Amino acid sequence: MNRPKMDCSDRFRLWVLTFCVLFLSGNGFYLPGSYPHKHDIGSELLVKVNSLTSIDTEIPFSYYSLPFCQPEGGVKDSAENLGELLMGDRIENSPYKFKMYTNESEIFLCRLDPLSADQFKLLKKRIDEMYQVNLILDNLPAIRFTKKEGYFLRWTGYPVGIKIQDVYYLFNHLKFNVLVHKYEETNVARVMGTGDAAEMIPAGGKSGSDEPGYMVVGFEVIPCSIMHNADSVKKLKMYGKYPSPIKCDPSTVAMPIKEGQPIVFTYEVTFEESDIKWPSRWDAYLKMEGAKVHWFSILNSLMVITFLAGIVLVIFLRTVRRDLTRYEELDKEAQAQMNEELSGWKLVVGDVFRAPSSPALLCVMIGDGVQILGMAVVTILFAALGFMSPASRGTLITGMLFFYMILGVAAGYVAVRLWRTIGCGDHKGWASVSWKVACFFPGIAFLILTTLNFLLWGSQSTGAIPFSLFVILILLWFCISVPLTLIGGYFGARAPHIEYPVRTNQIPREIPAQKYPSWLLVLGAGTLPFGTLFIELFFIMSSLWMGRVYYVFGFLFVVLILLVVVCAEVSLVLTYMHLCVEDWKWWWKSFFASGSVAIYVFLYSINYLIFDLKSLSGPVSATLYLGYSLFMVLAIMLATGTVGFLSSFWFVYYLFSSVKLD
Repeated sequence: MNRPKMDCSDRFRLWVLTFCVLFLSGNGFYLPGSYPHKHDIGSELLVKVNSLTSIDTEIPFSYYSLPFCQPEGGVKDSAENLGELLMGDRIENSPYKFKMYTNESEIFLCRLDPLSADQFKLLKKRIDEMYQVNLILDNLPAIRFTKKEGYFLRWTGYPVGIKIQDVYYLFNHLKFNVLVHKYEETNVARVMGTGDAAEMIPAGGKSGSDEPGYMVVGFEVIPCSIMHNADSVKKLKMYGKYPSPIKCDPSTVAMPIKEGQPIVFTYEVTFEESDIKWPSRWDAYLKMEGAKVHWFSILNSLMVITFLAGIVLVIFLRTVRRDLTRYEELDKEAQAQMNEELSGWKLVVGDVFRAPSSPALLCVMIGDGVQILGMAVVTILFAALGFMSPASRGTLITGMLFFYMILGVAAGYVAVRLWRTIGCGDHKGWASVSWKVACFFPGIAFLILTTLNFLLWGSQSTGAIPFSLFVILILLWFCISVPLTLIGGYFGARAPHIEYPVRTNQIPREIPAQKYPSWLLVLGAGTLPFGTLFIELFFIMSSLWMGRVYYVFGFLFVVLILLVVVCAEVSLVLTYMHLCVEDWKWWWKSFFASGSVAIYVFLYSINYLIFDLKSLSGPVSATLYLGYSLFMVLAIMLATGTVGFLSSFWFVYYLFSSVKLD
């Protein structure tokens, strides 16, 4: 039956409705980026393997670095994107394969040669370090259920083995349970939303067919340790029938590993029809134990912070307005007398726009901050709409790189225009500023990542960025990011600079002695922005370091917007306070007033390392954690500091252009 195509207005209404539902829900559930894969009964399903991972070390290793069965045609890398490689994912083919909707048991996989001393030692080490095997079927990671204190816990992957009373046991038999849902073309077209999408979906079996196609909607695994008879399978070929029945009981272990002992691997698979539909098949992963978002806690924190920030903003605006109104109502003589008798922001009129120390560095940091903030806003917005869902591995990192490079234009423009404003319209040095913007943050990031990469290379980890990828990143940096930043700087040099509303005196005004160090107040100001961030920060850290899936990008976008507002307000208030005590050196202080939130984020990272990552072992793992945390903190400082500076610059410009002072 042919479906009528929707016209443009229908599609527009559908997209608006989809946007509203996804954004307001805050869940960030993904739009199905690829059409459902239909598998006929008996068709081949291939299982892939990802890197071995551990929350004990945070260092991934290749699956085939351990003595496991290899596929008949040899190990082959799967198609990967840039983000997957940067995240340390190494997806490869595996010997495990099924036939759709065909239950099989006692499948012999392989018999490995007797374990060498090195293999035995490595296996014991990986078991001690709690490494997990990560399998993938039809883009779904294998999920494992365990029962603890009456509750079912969900885990992705399964452990390599287990240690009981100084004896190491290997999980050499896997029991797979594949959940499938009947492929219904009409339902799929309705889920996808448009007539065009329905045309993209391959035609399935006819309605009422005896053998319809099925979609994979779940992939569960139960690991077992079975003592096999290695001698009985010497002549058995891969995928042959194991000669004796196998009973998989996950509560018992029976396969201790010993040096010089051969290992036999087997598996079984059952298929179960499920009510889970294609768009909902990731729900089991998005509701992992421990990763459930405390909705009410977050909402309560956001409301409190918004309320406090609103009070601060209202009081602040009323104070400034009353000050301006009172000043403008005076005649010139009274204004002159007021200038002589009163202290406050009016007395620094001749110094408030005096160039700060290290103006080039300030412009460079503001430019990089604009680039990072823009990248964060656009990436999180796209993720909230579902275009960078957990189902699409590596797309989040790839998207961040893409948007960061494109926004080099904005970074160069803002930095050079600010440079010309500080220099009162002087074009000199704009190319140098643009070049420094293009190299400052990427250069620091490159230095940190290279150092960490040497540690990963030394550990022979798959988390190490391959040399070829290093070359690609450098080419992207110098062939795309740098030219775009220079183009932005060129337009910034051609754009008119911002003219100050007041003139700057030749002799700087002496700043009165303060009762307390002004930098102390600046550093303390970061606590309020941190208050908007710290709850969400916990779930982000858990996603990065505990292997949990982060998916509430809708809430993260709200938190980001609120963070920007609070950073602006905090910086405005502190700038006004400094001007009121005749401290006209507000440029850097406005940057660090909001940028100081990075200090608290780093302290929180250390706290997370000590109390939440207690099992993290080894100096290499701790160095990796602190290195990546430092990289994240630097980006947060530049982004939040930029918000504070630009809002304070606008406020000072508005404040001193609102009154005429002689």
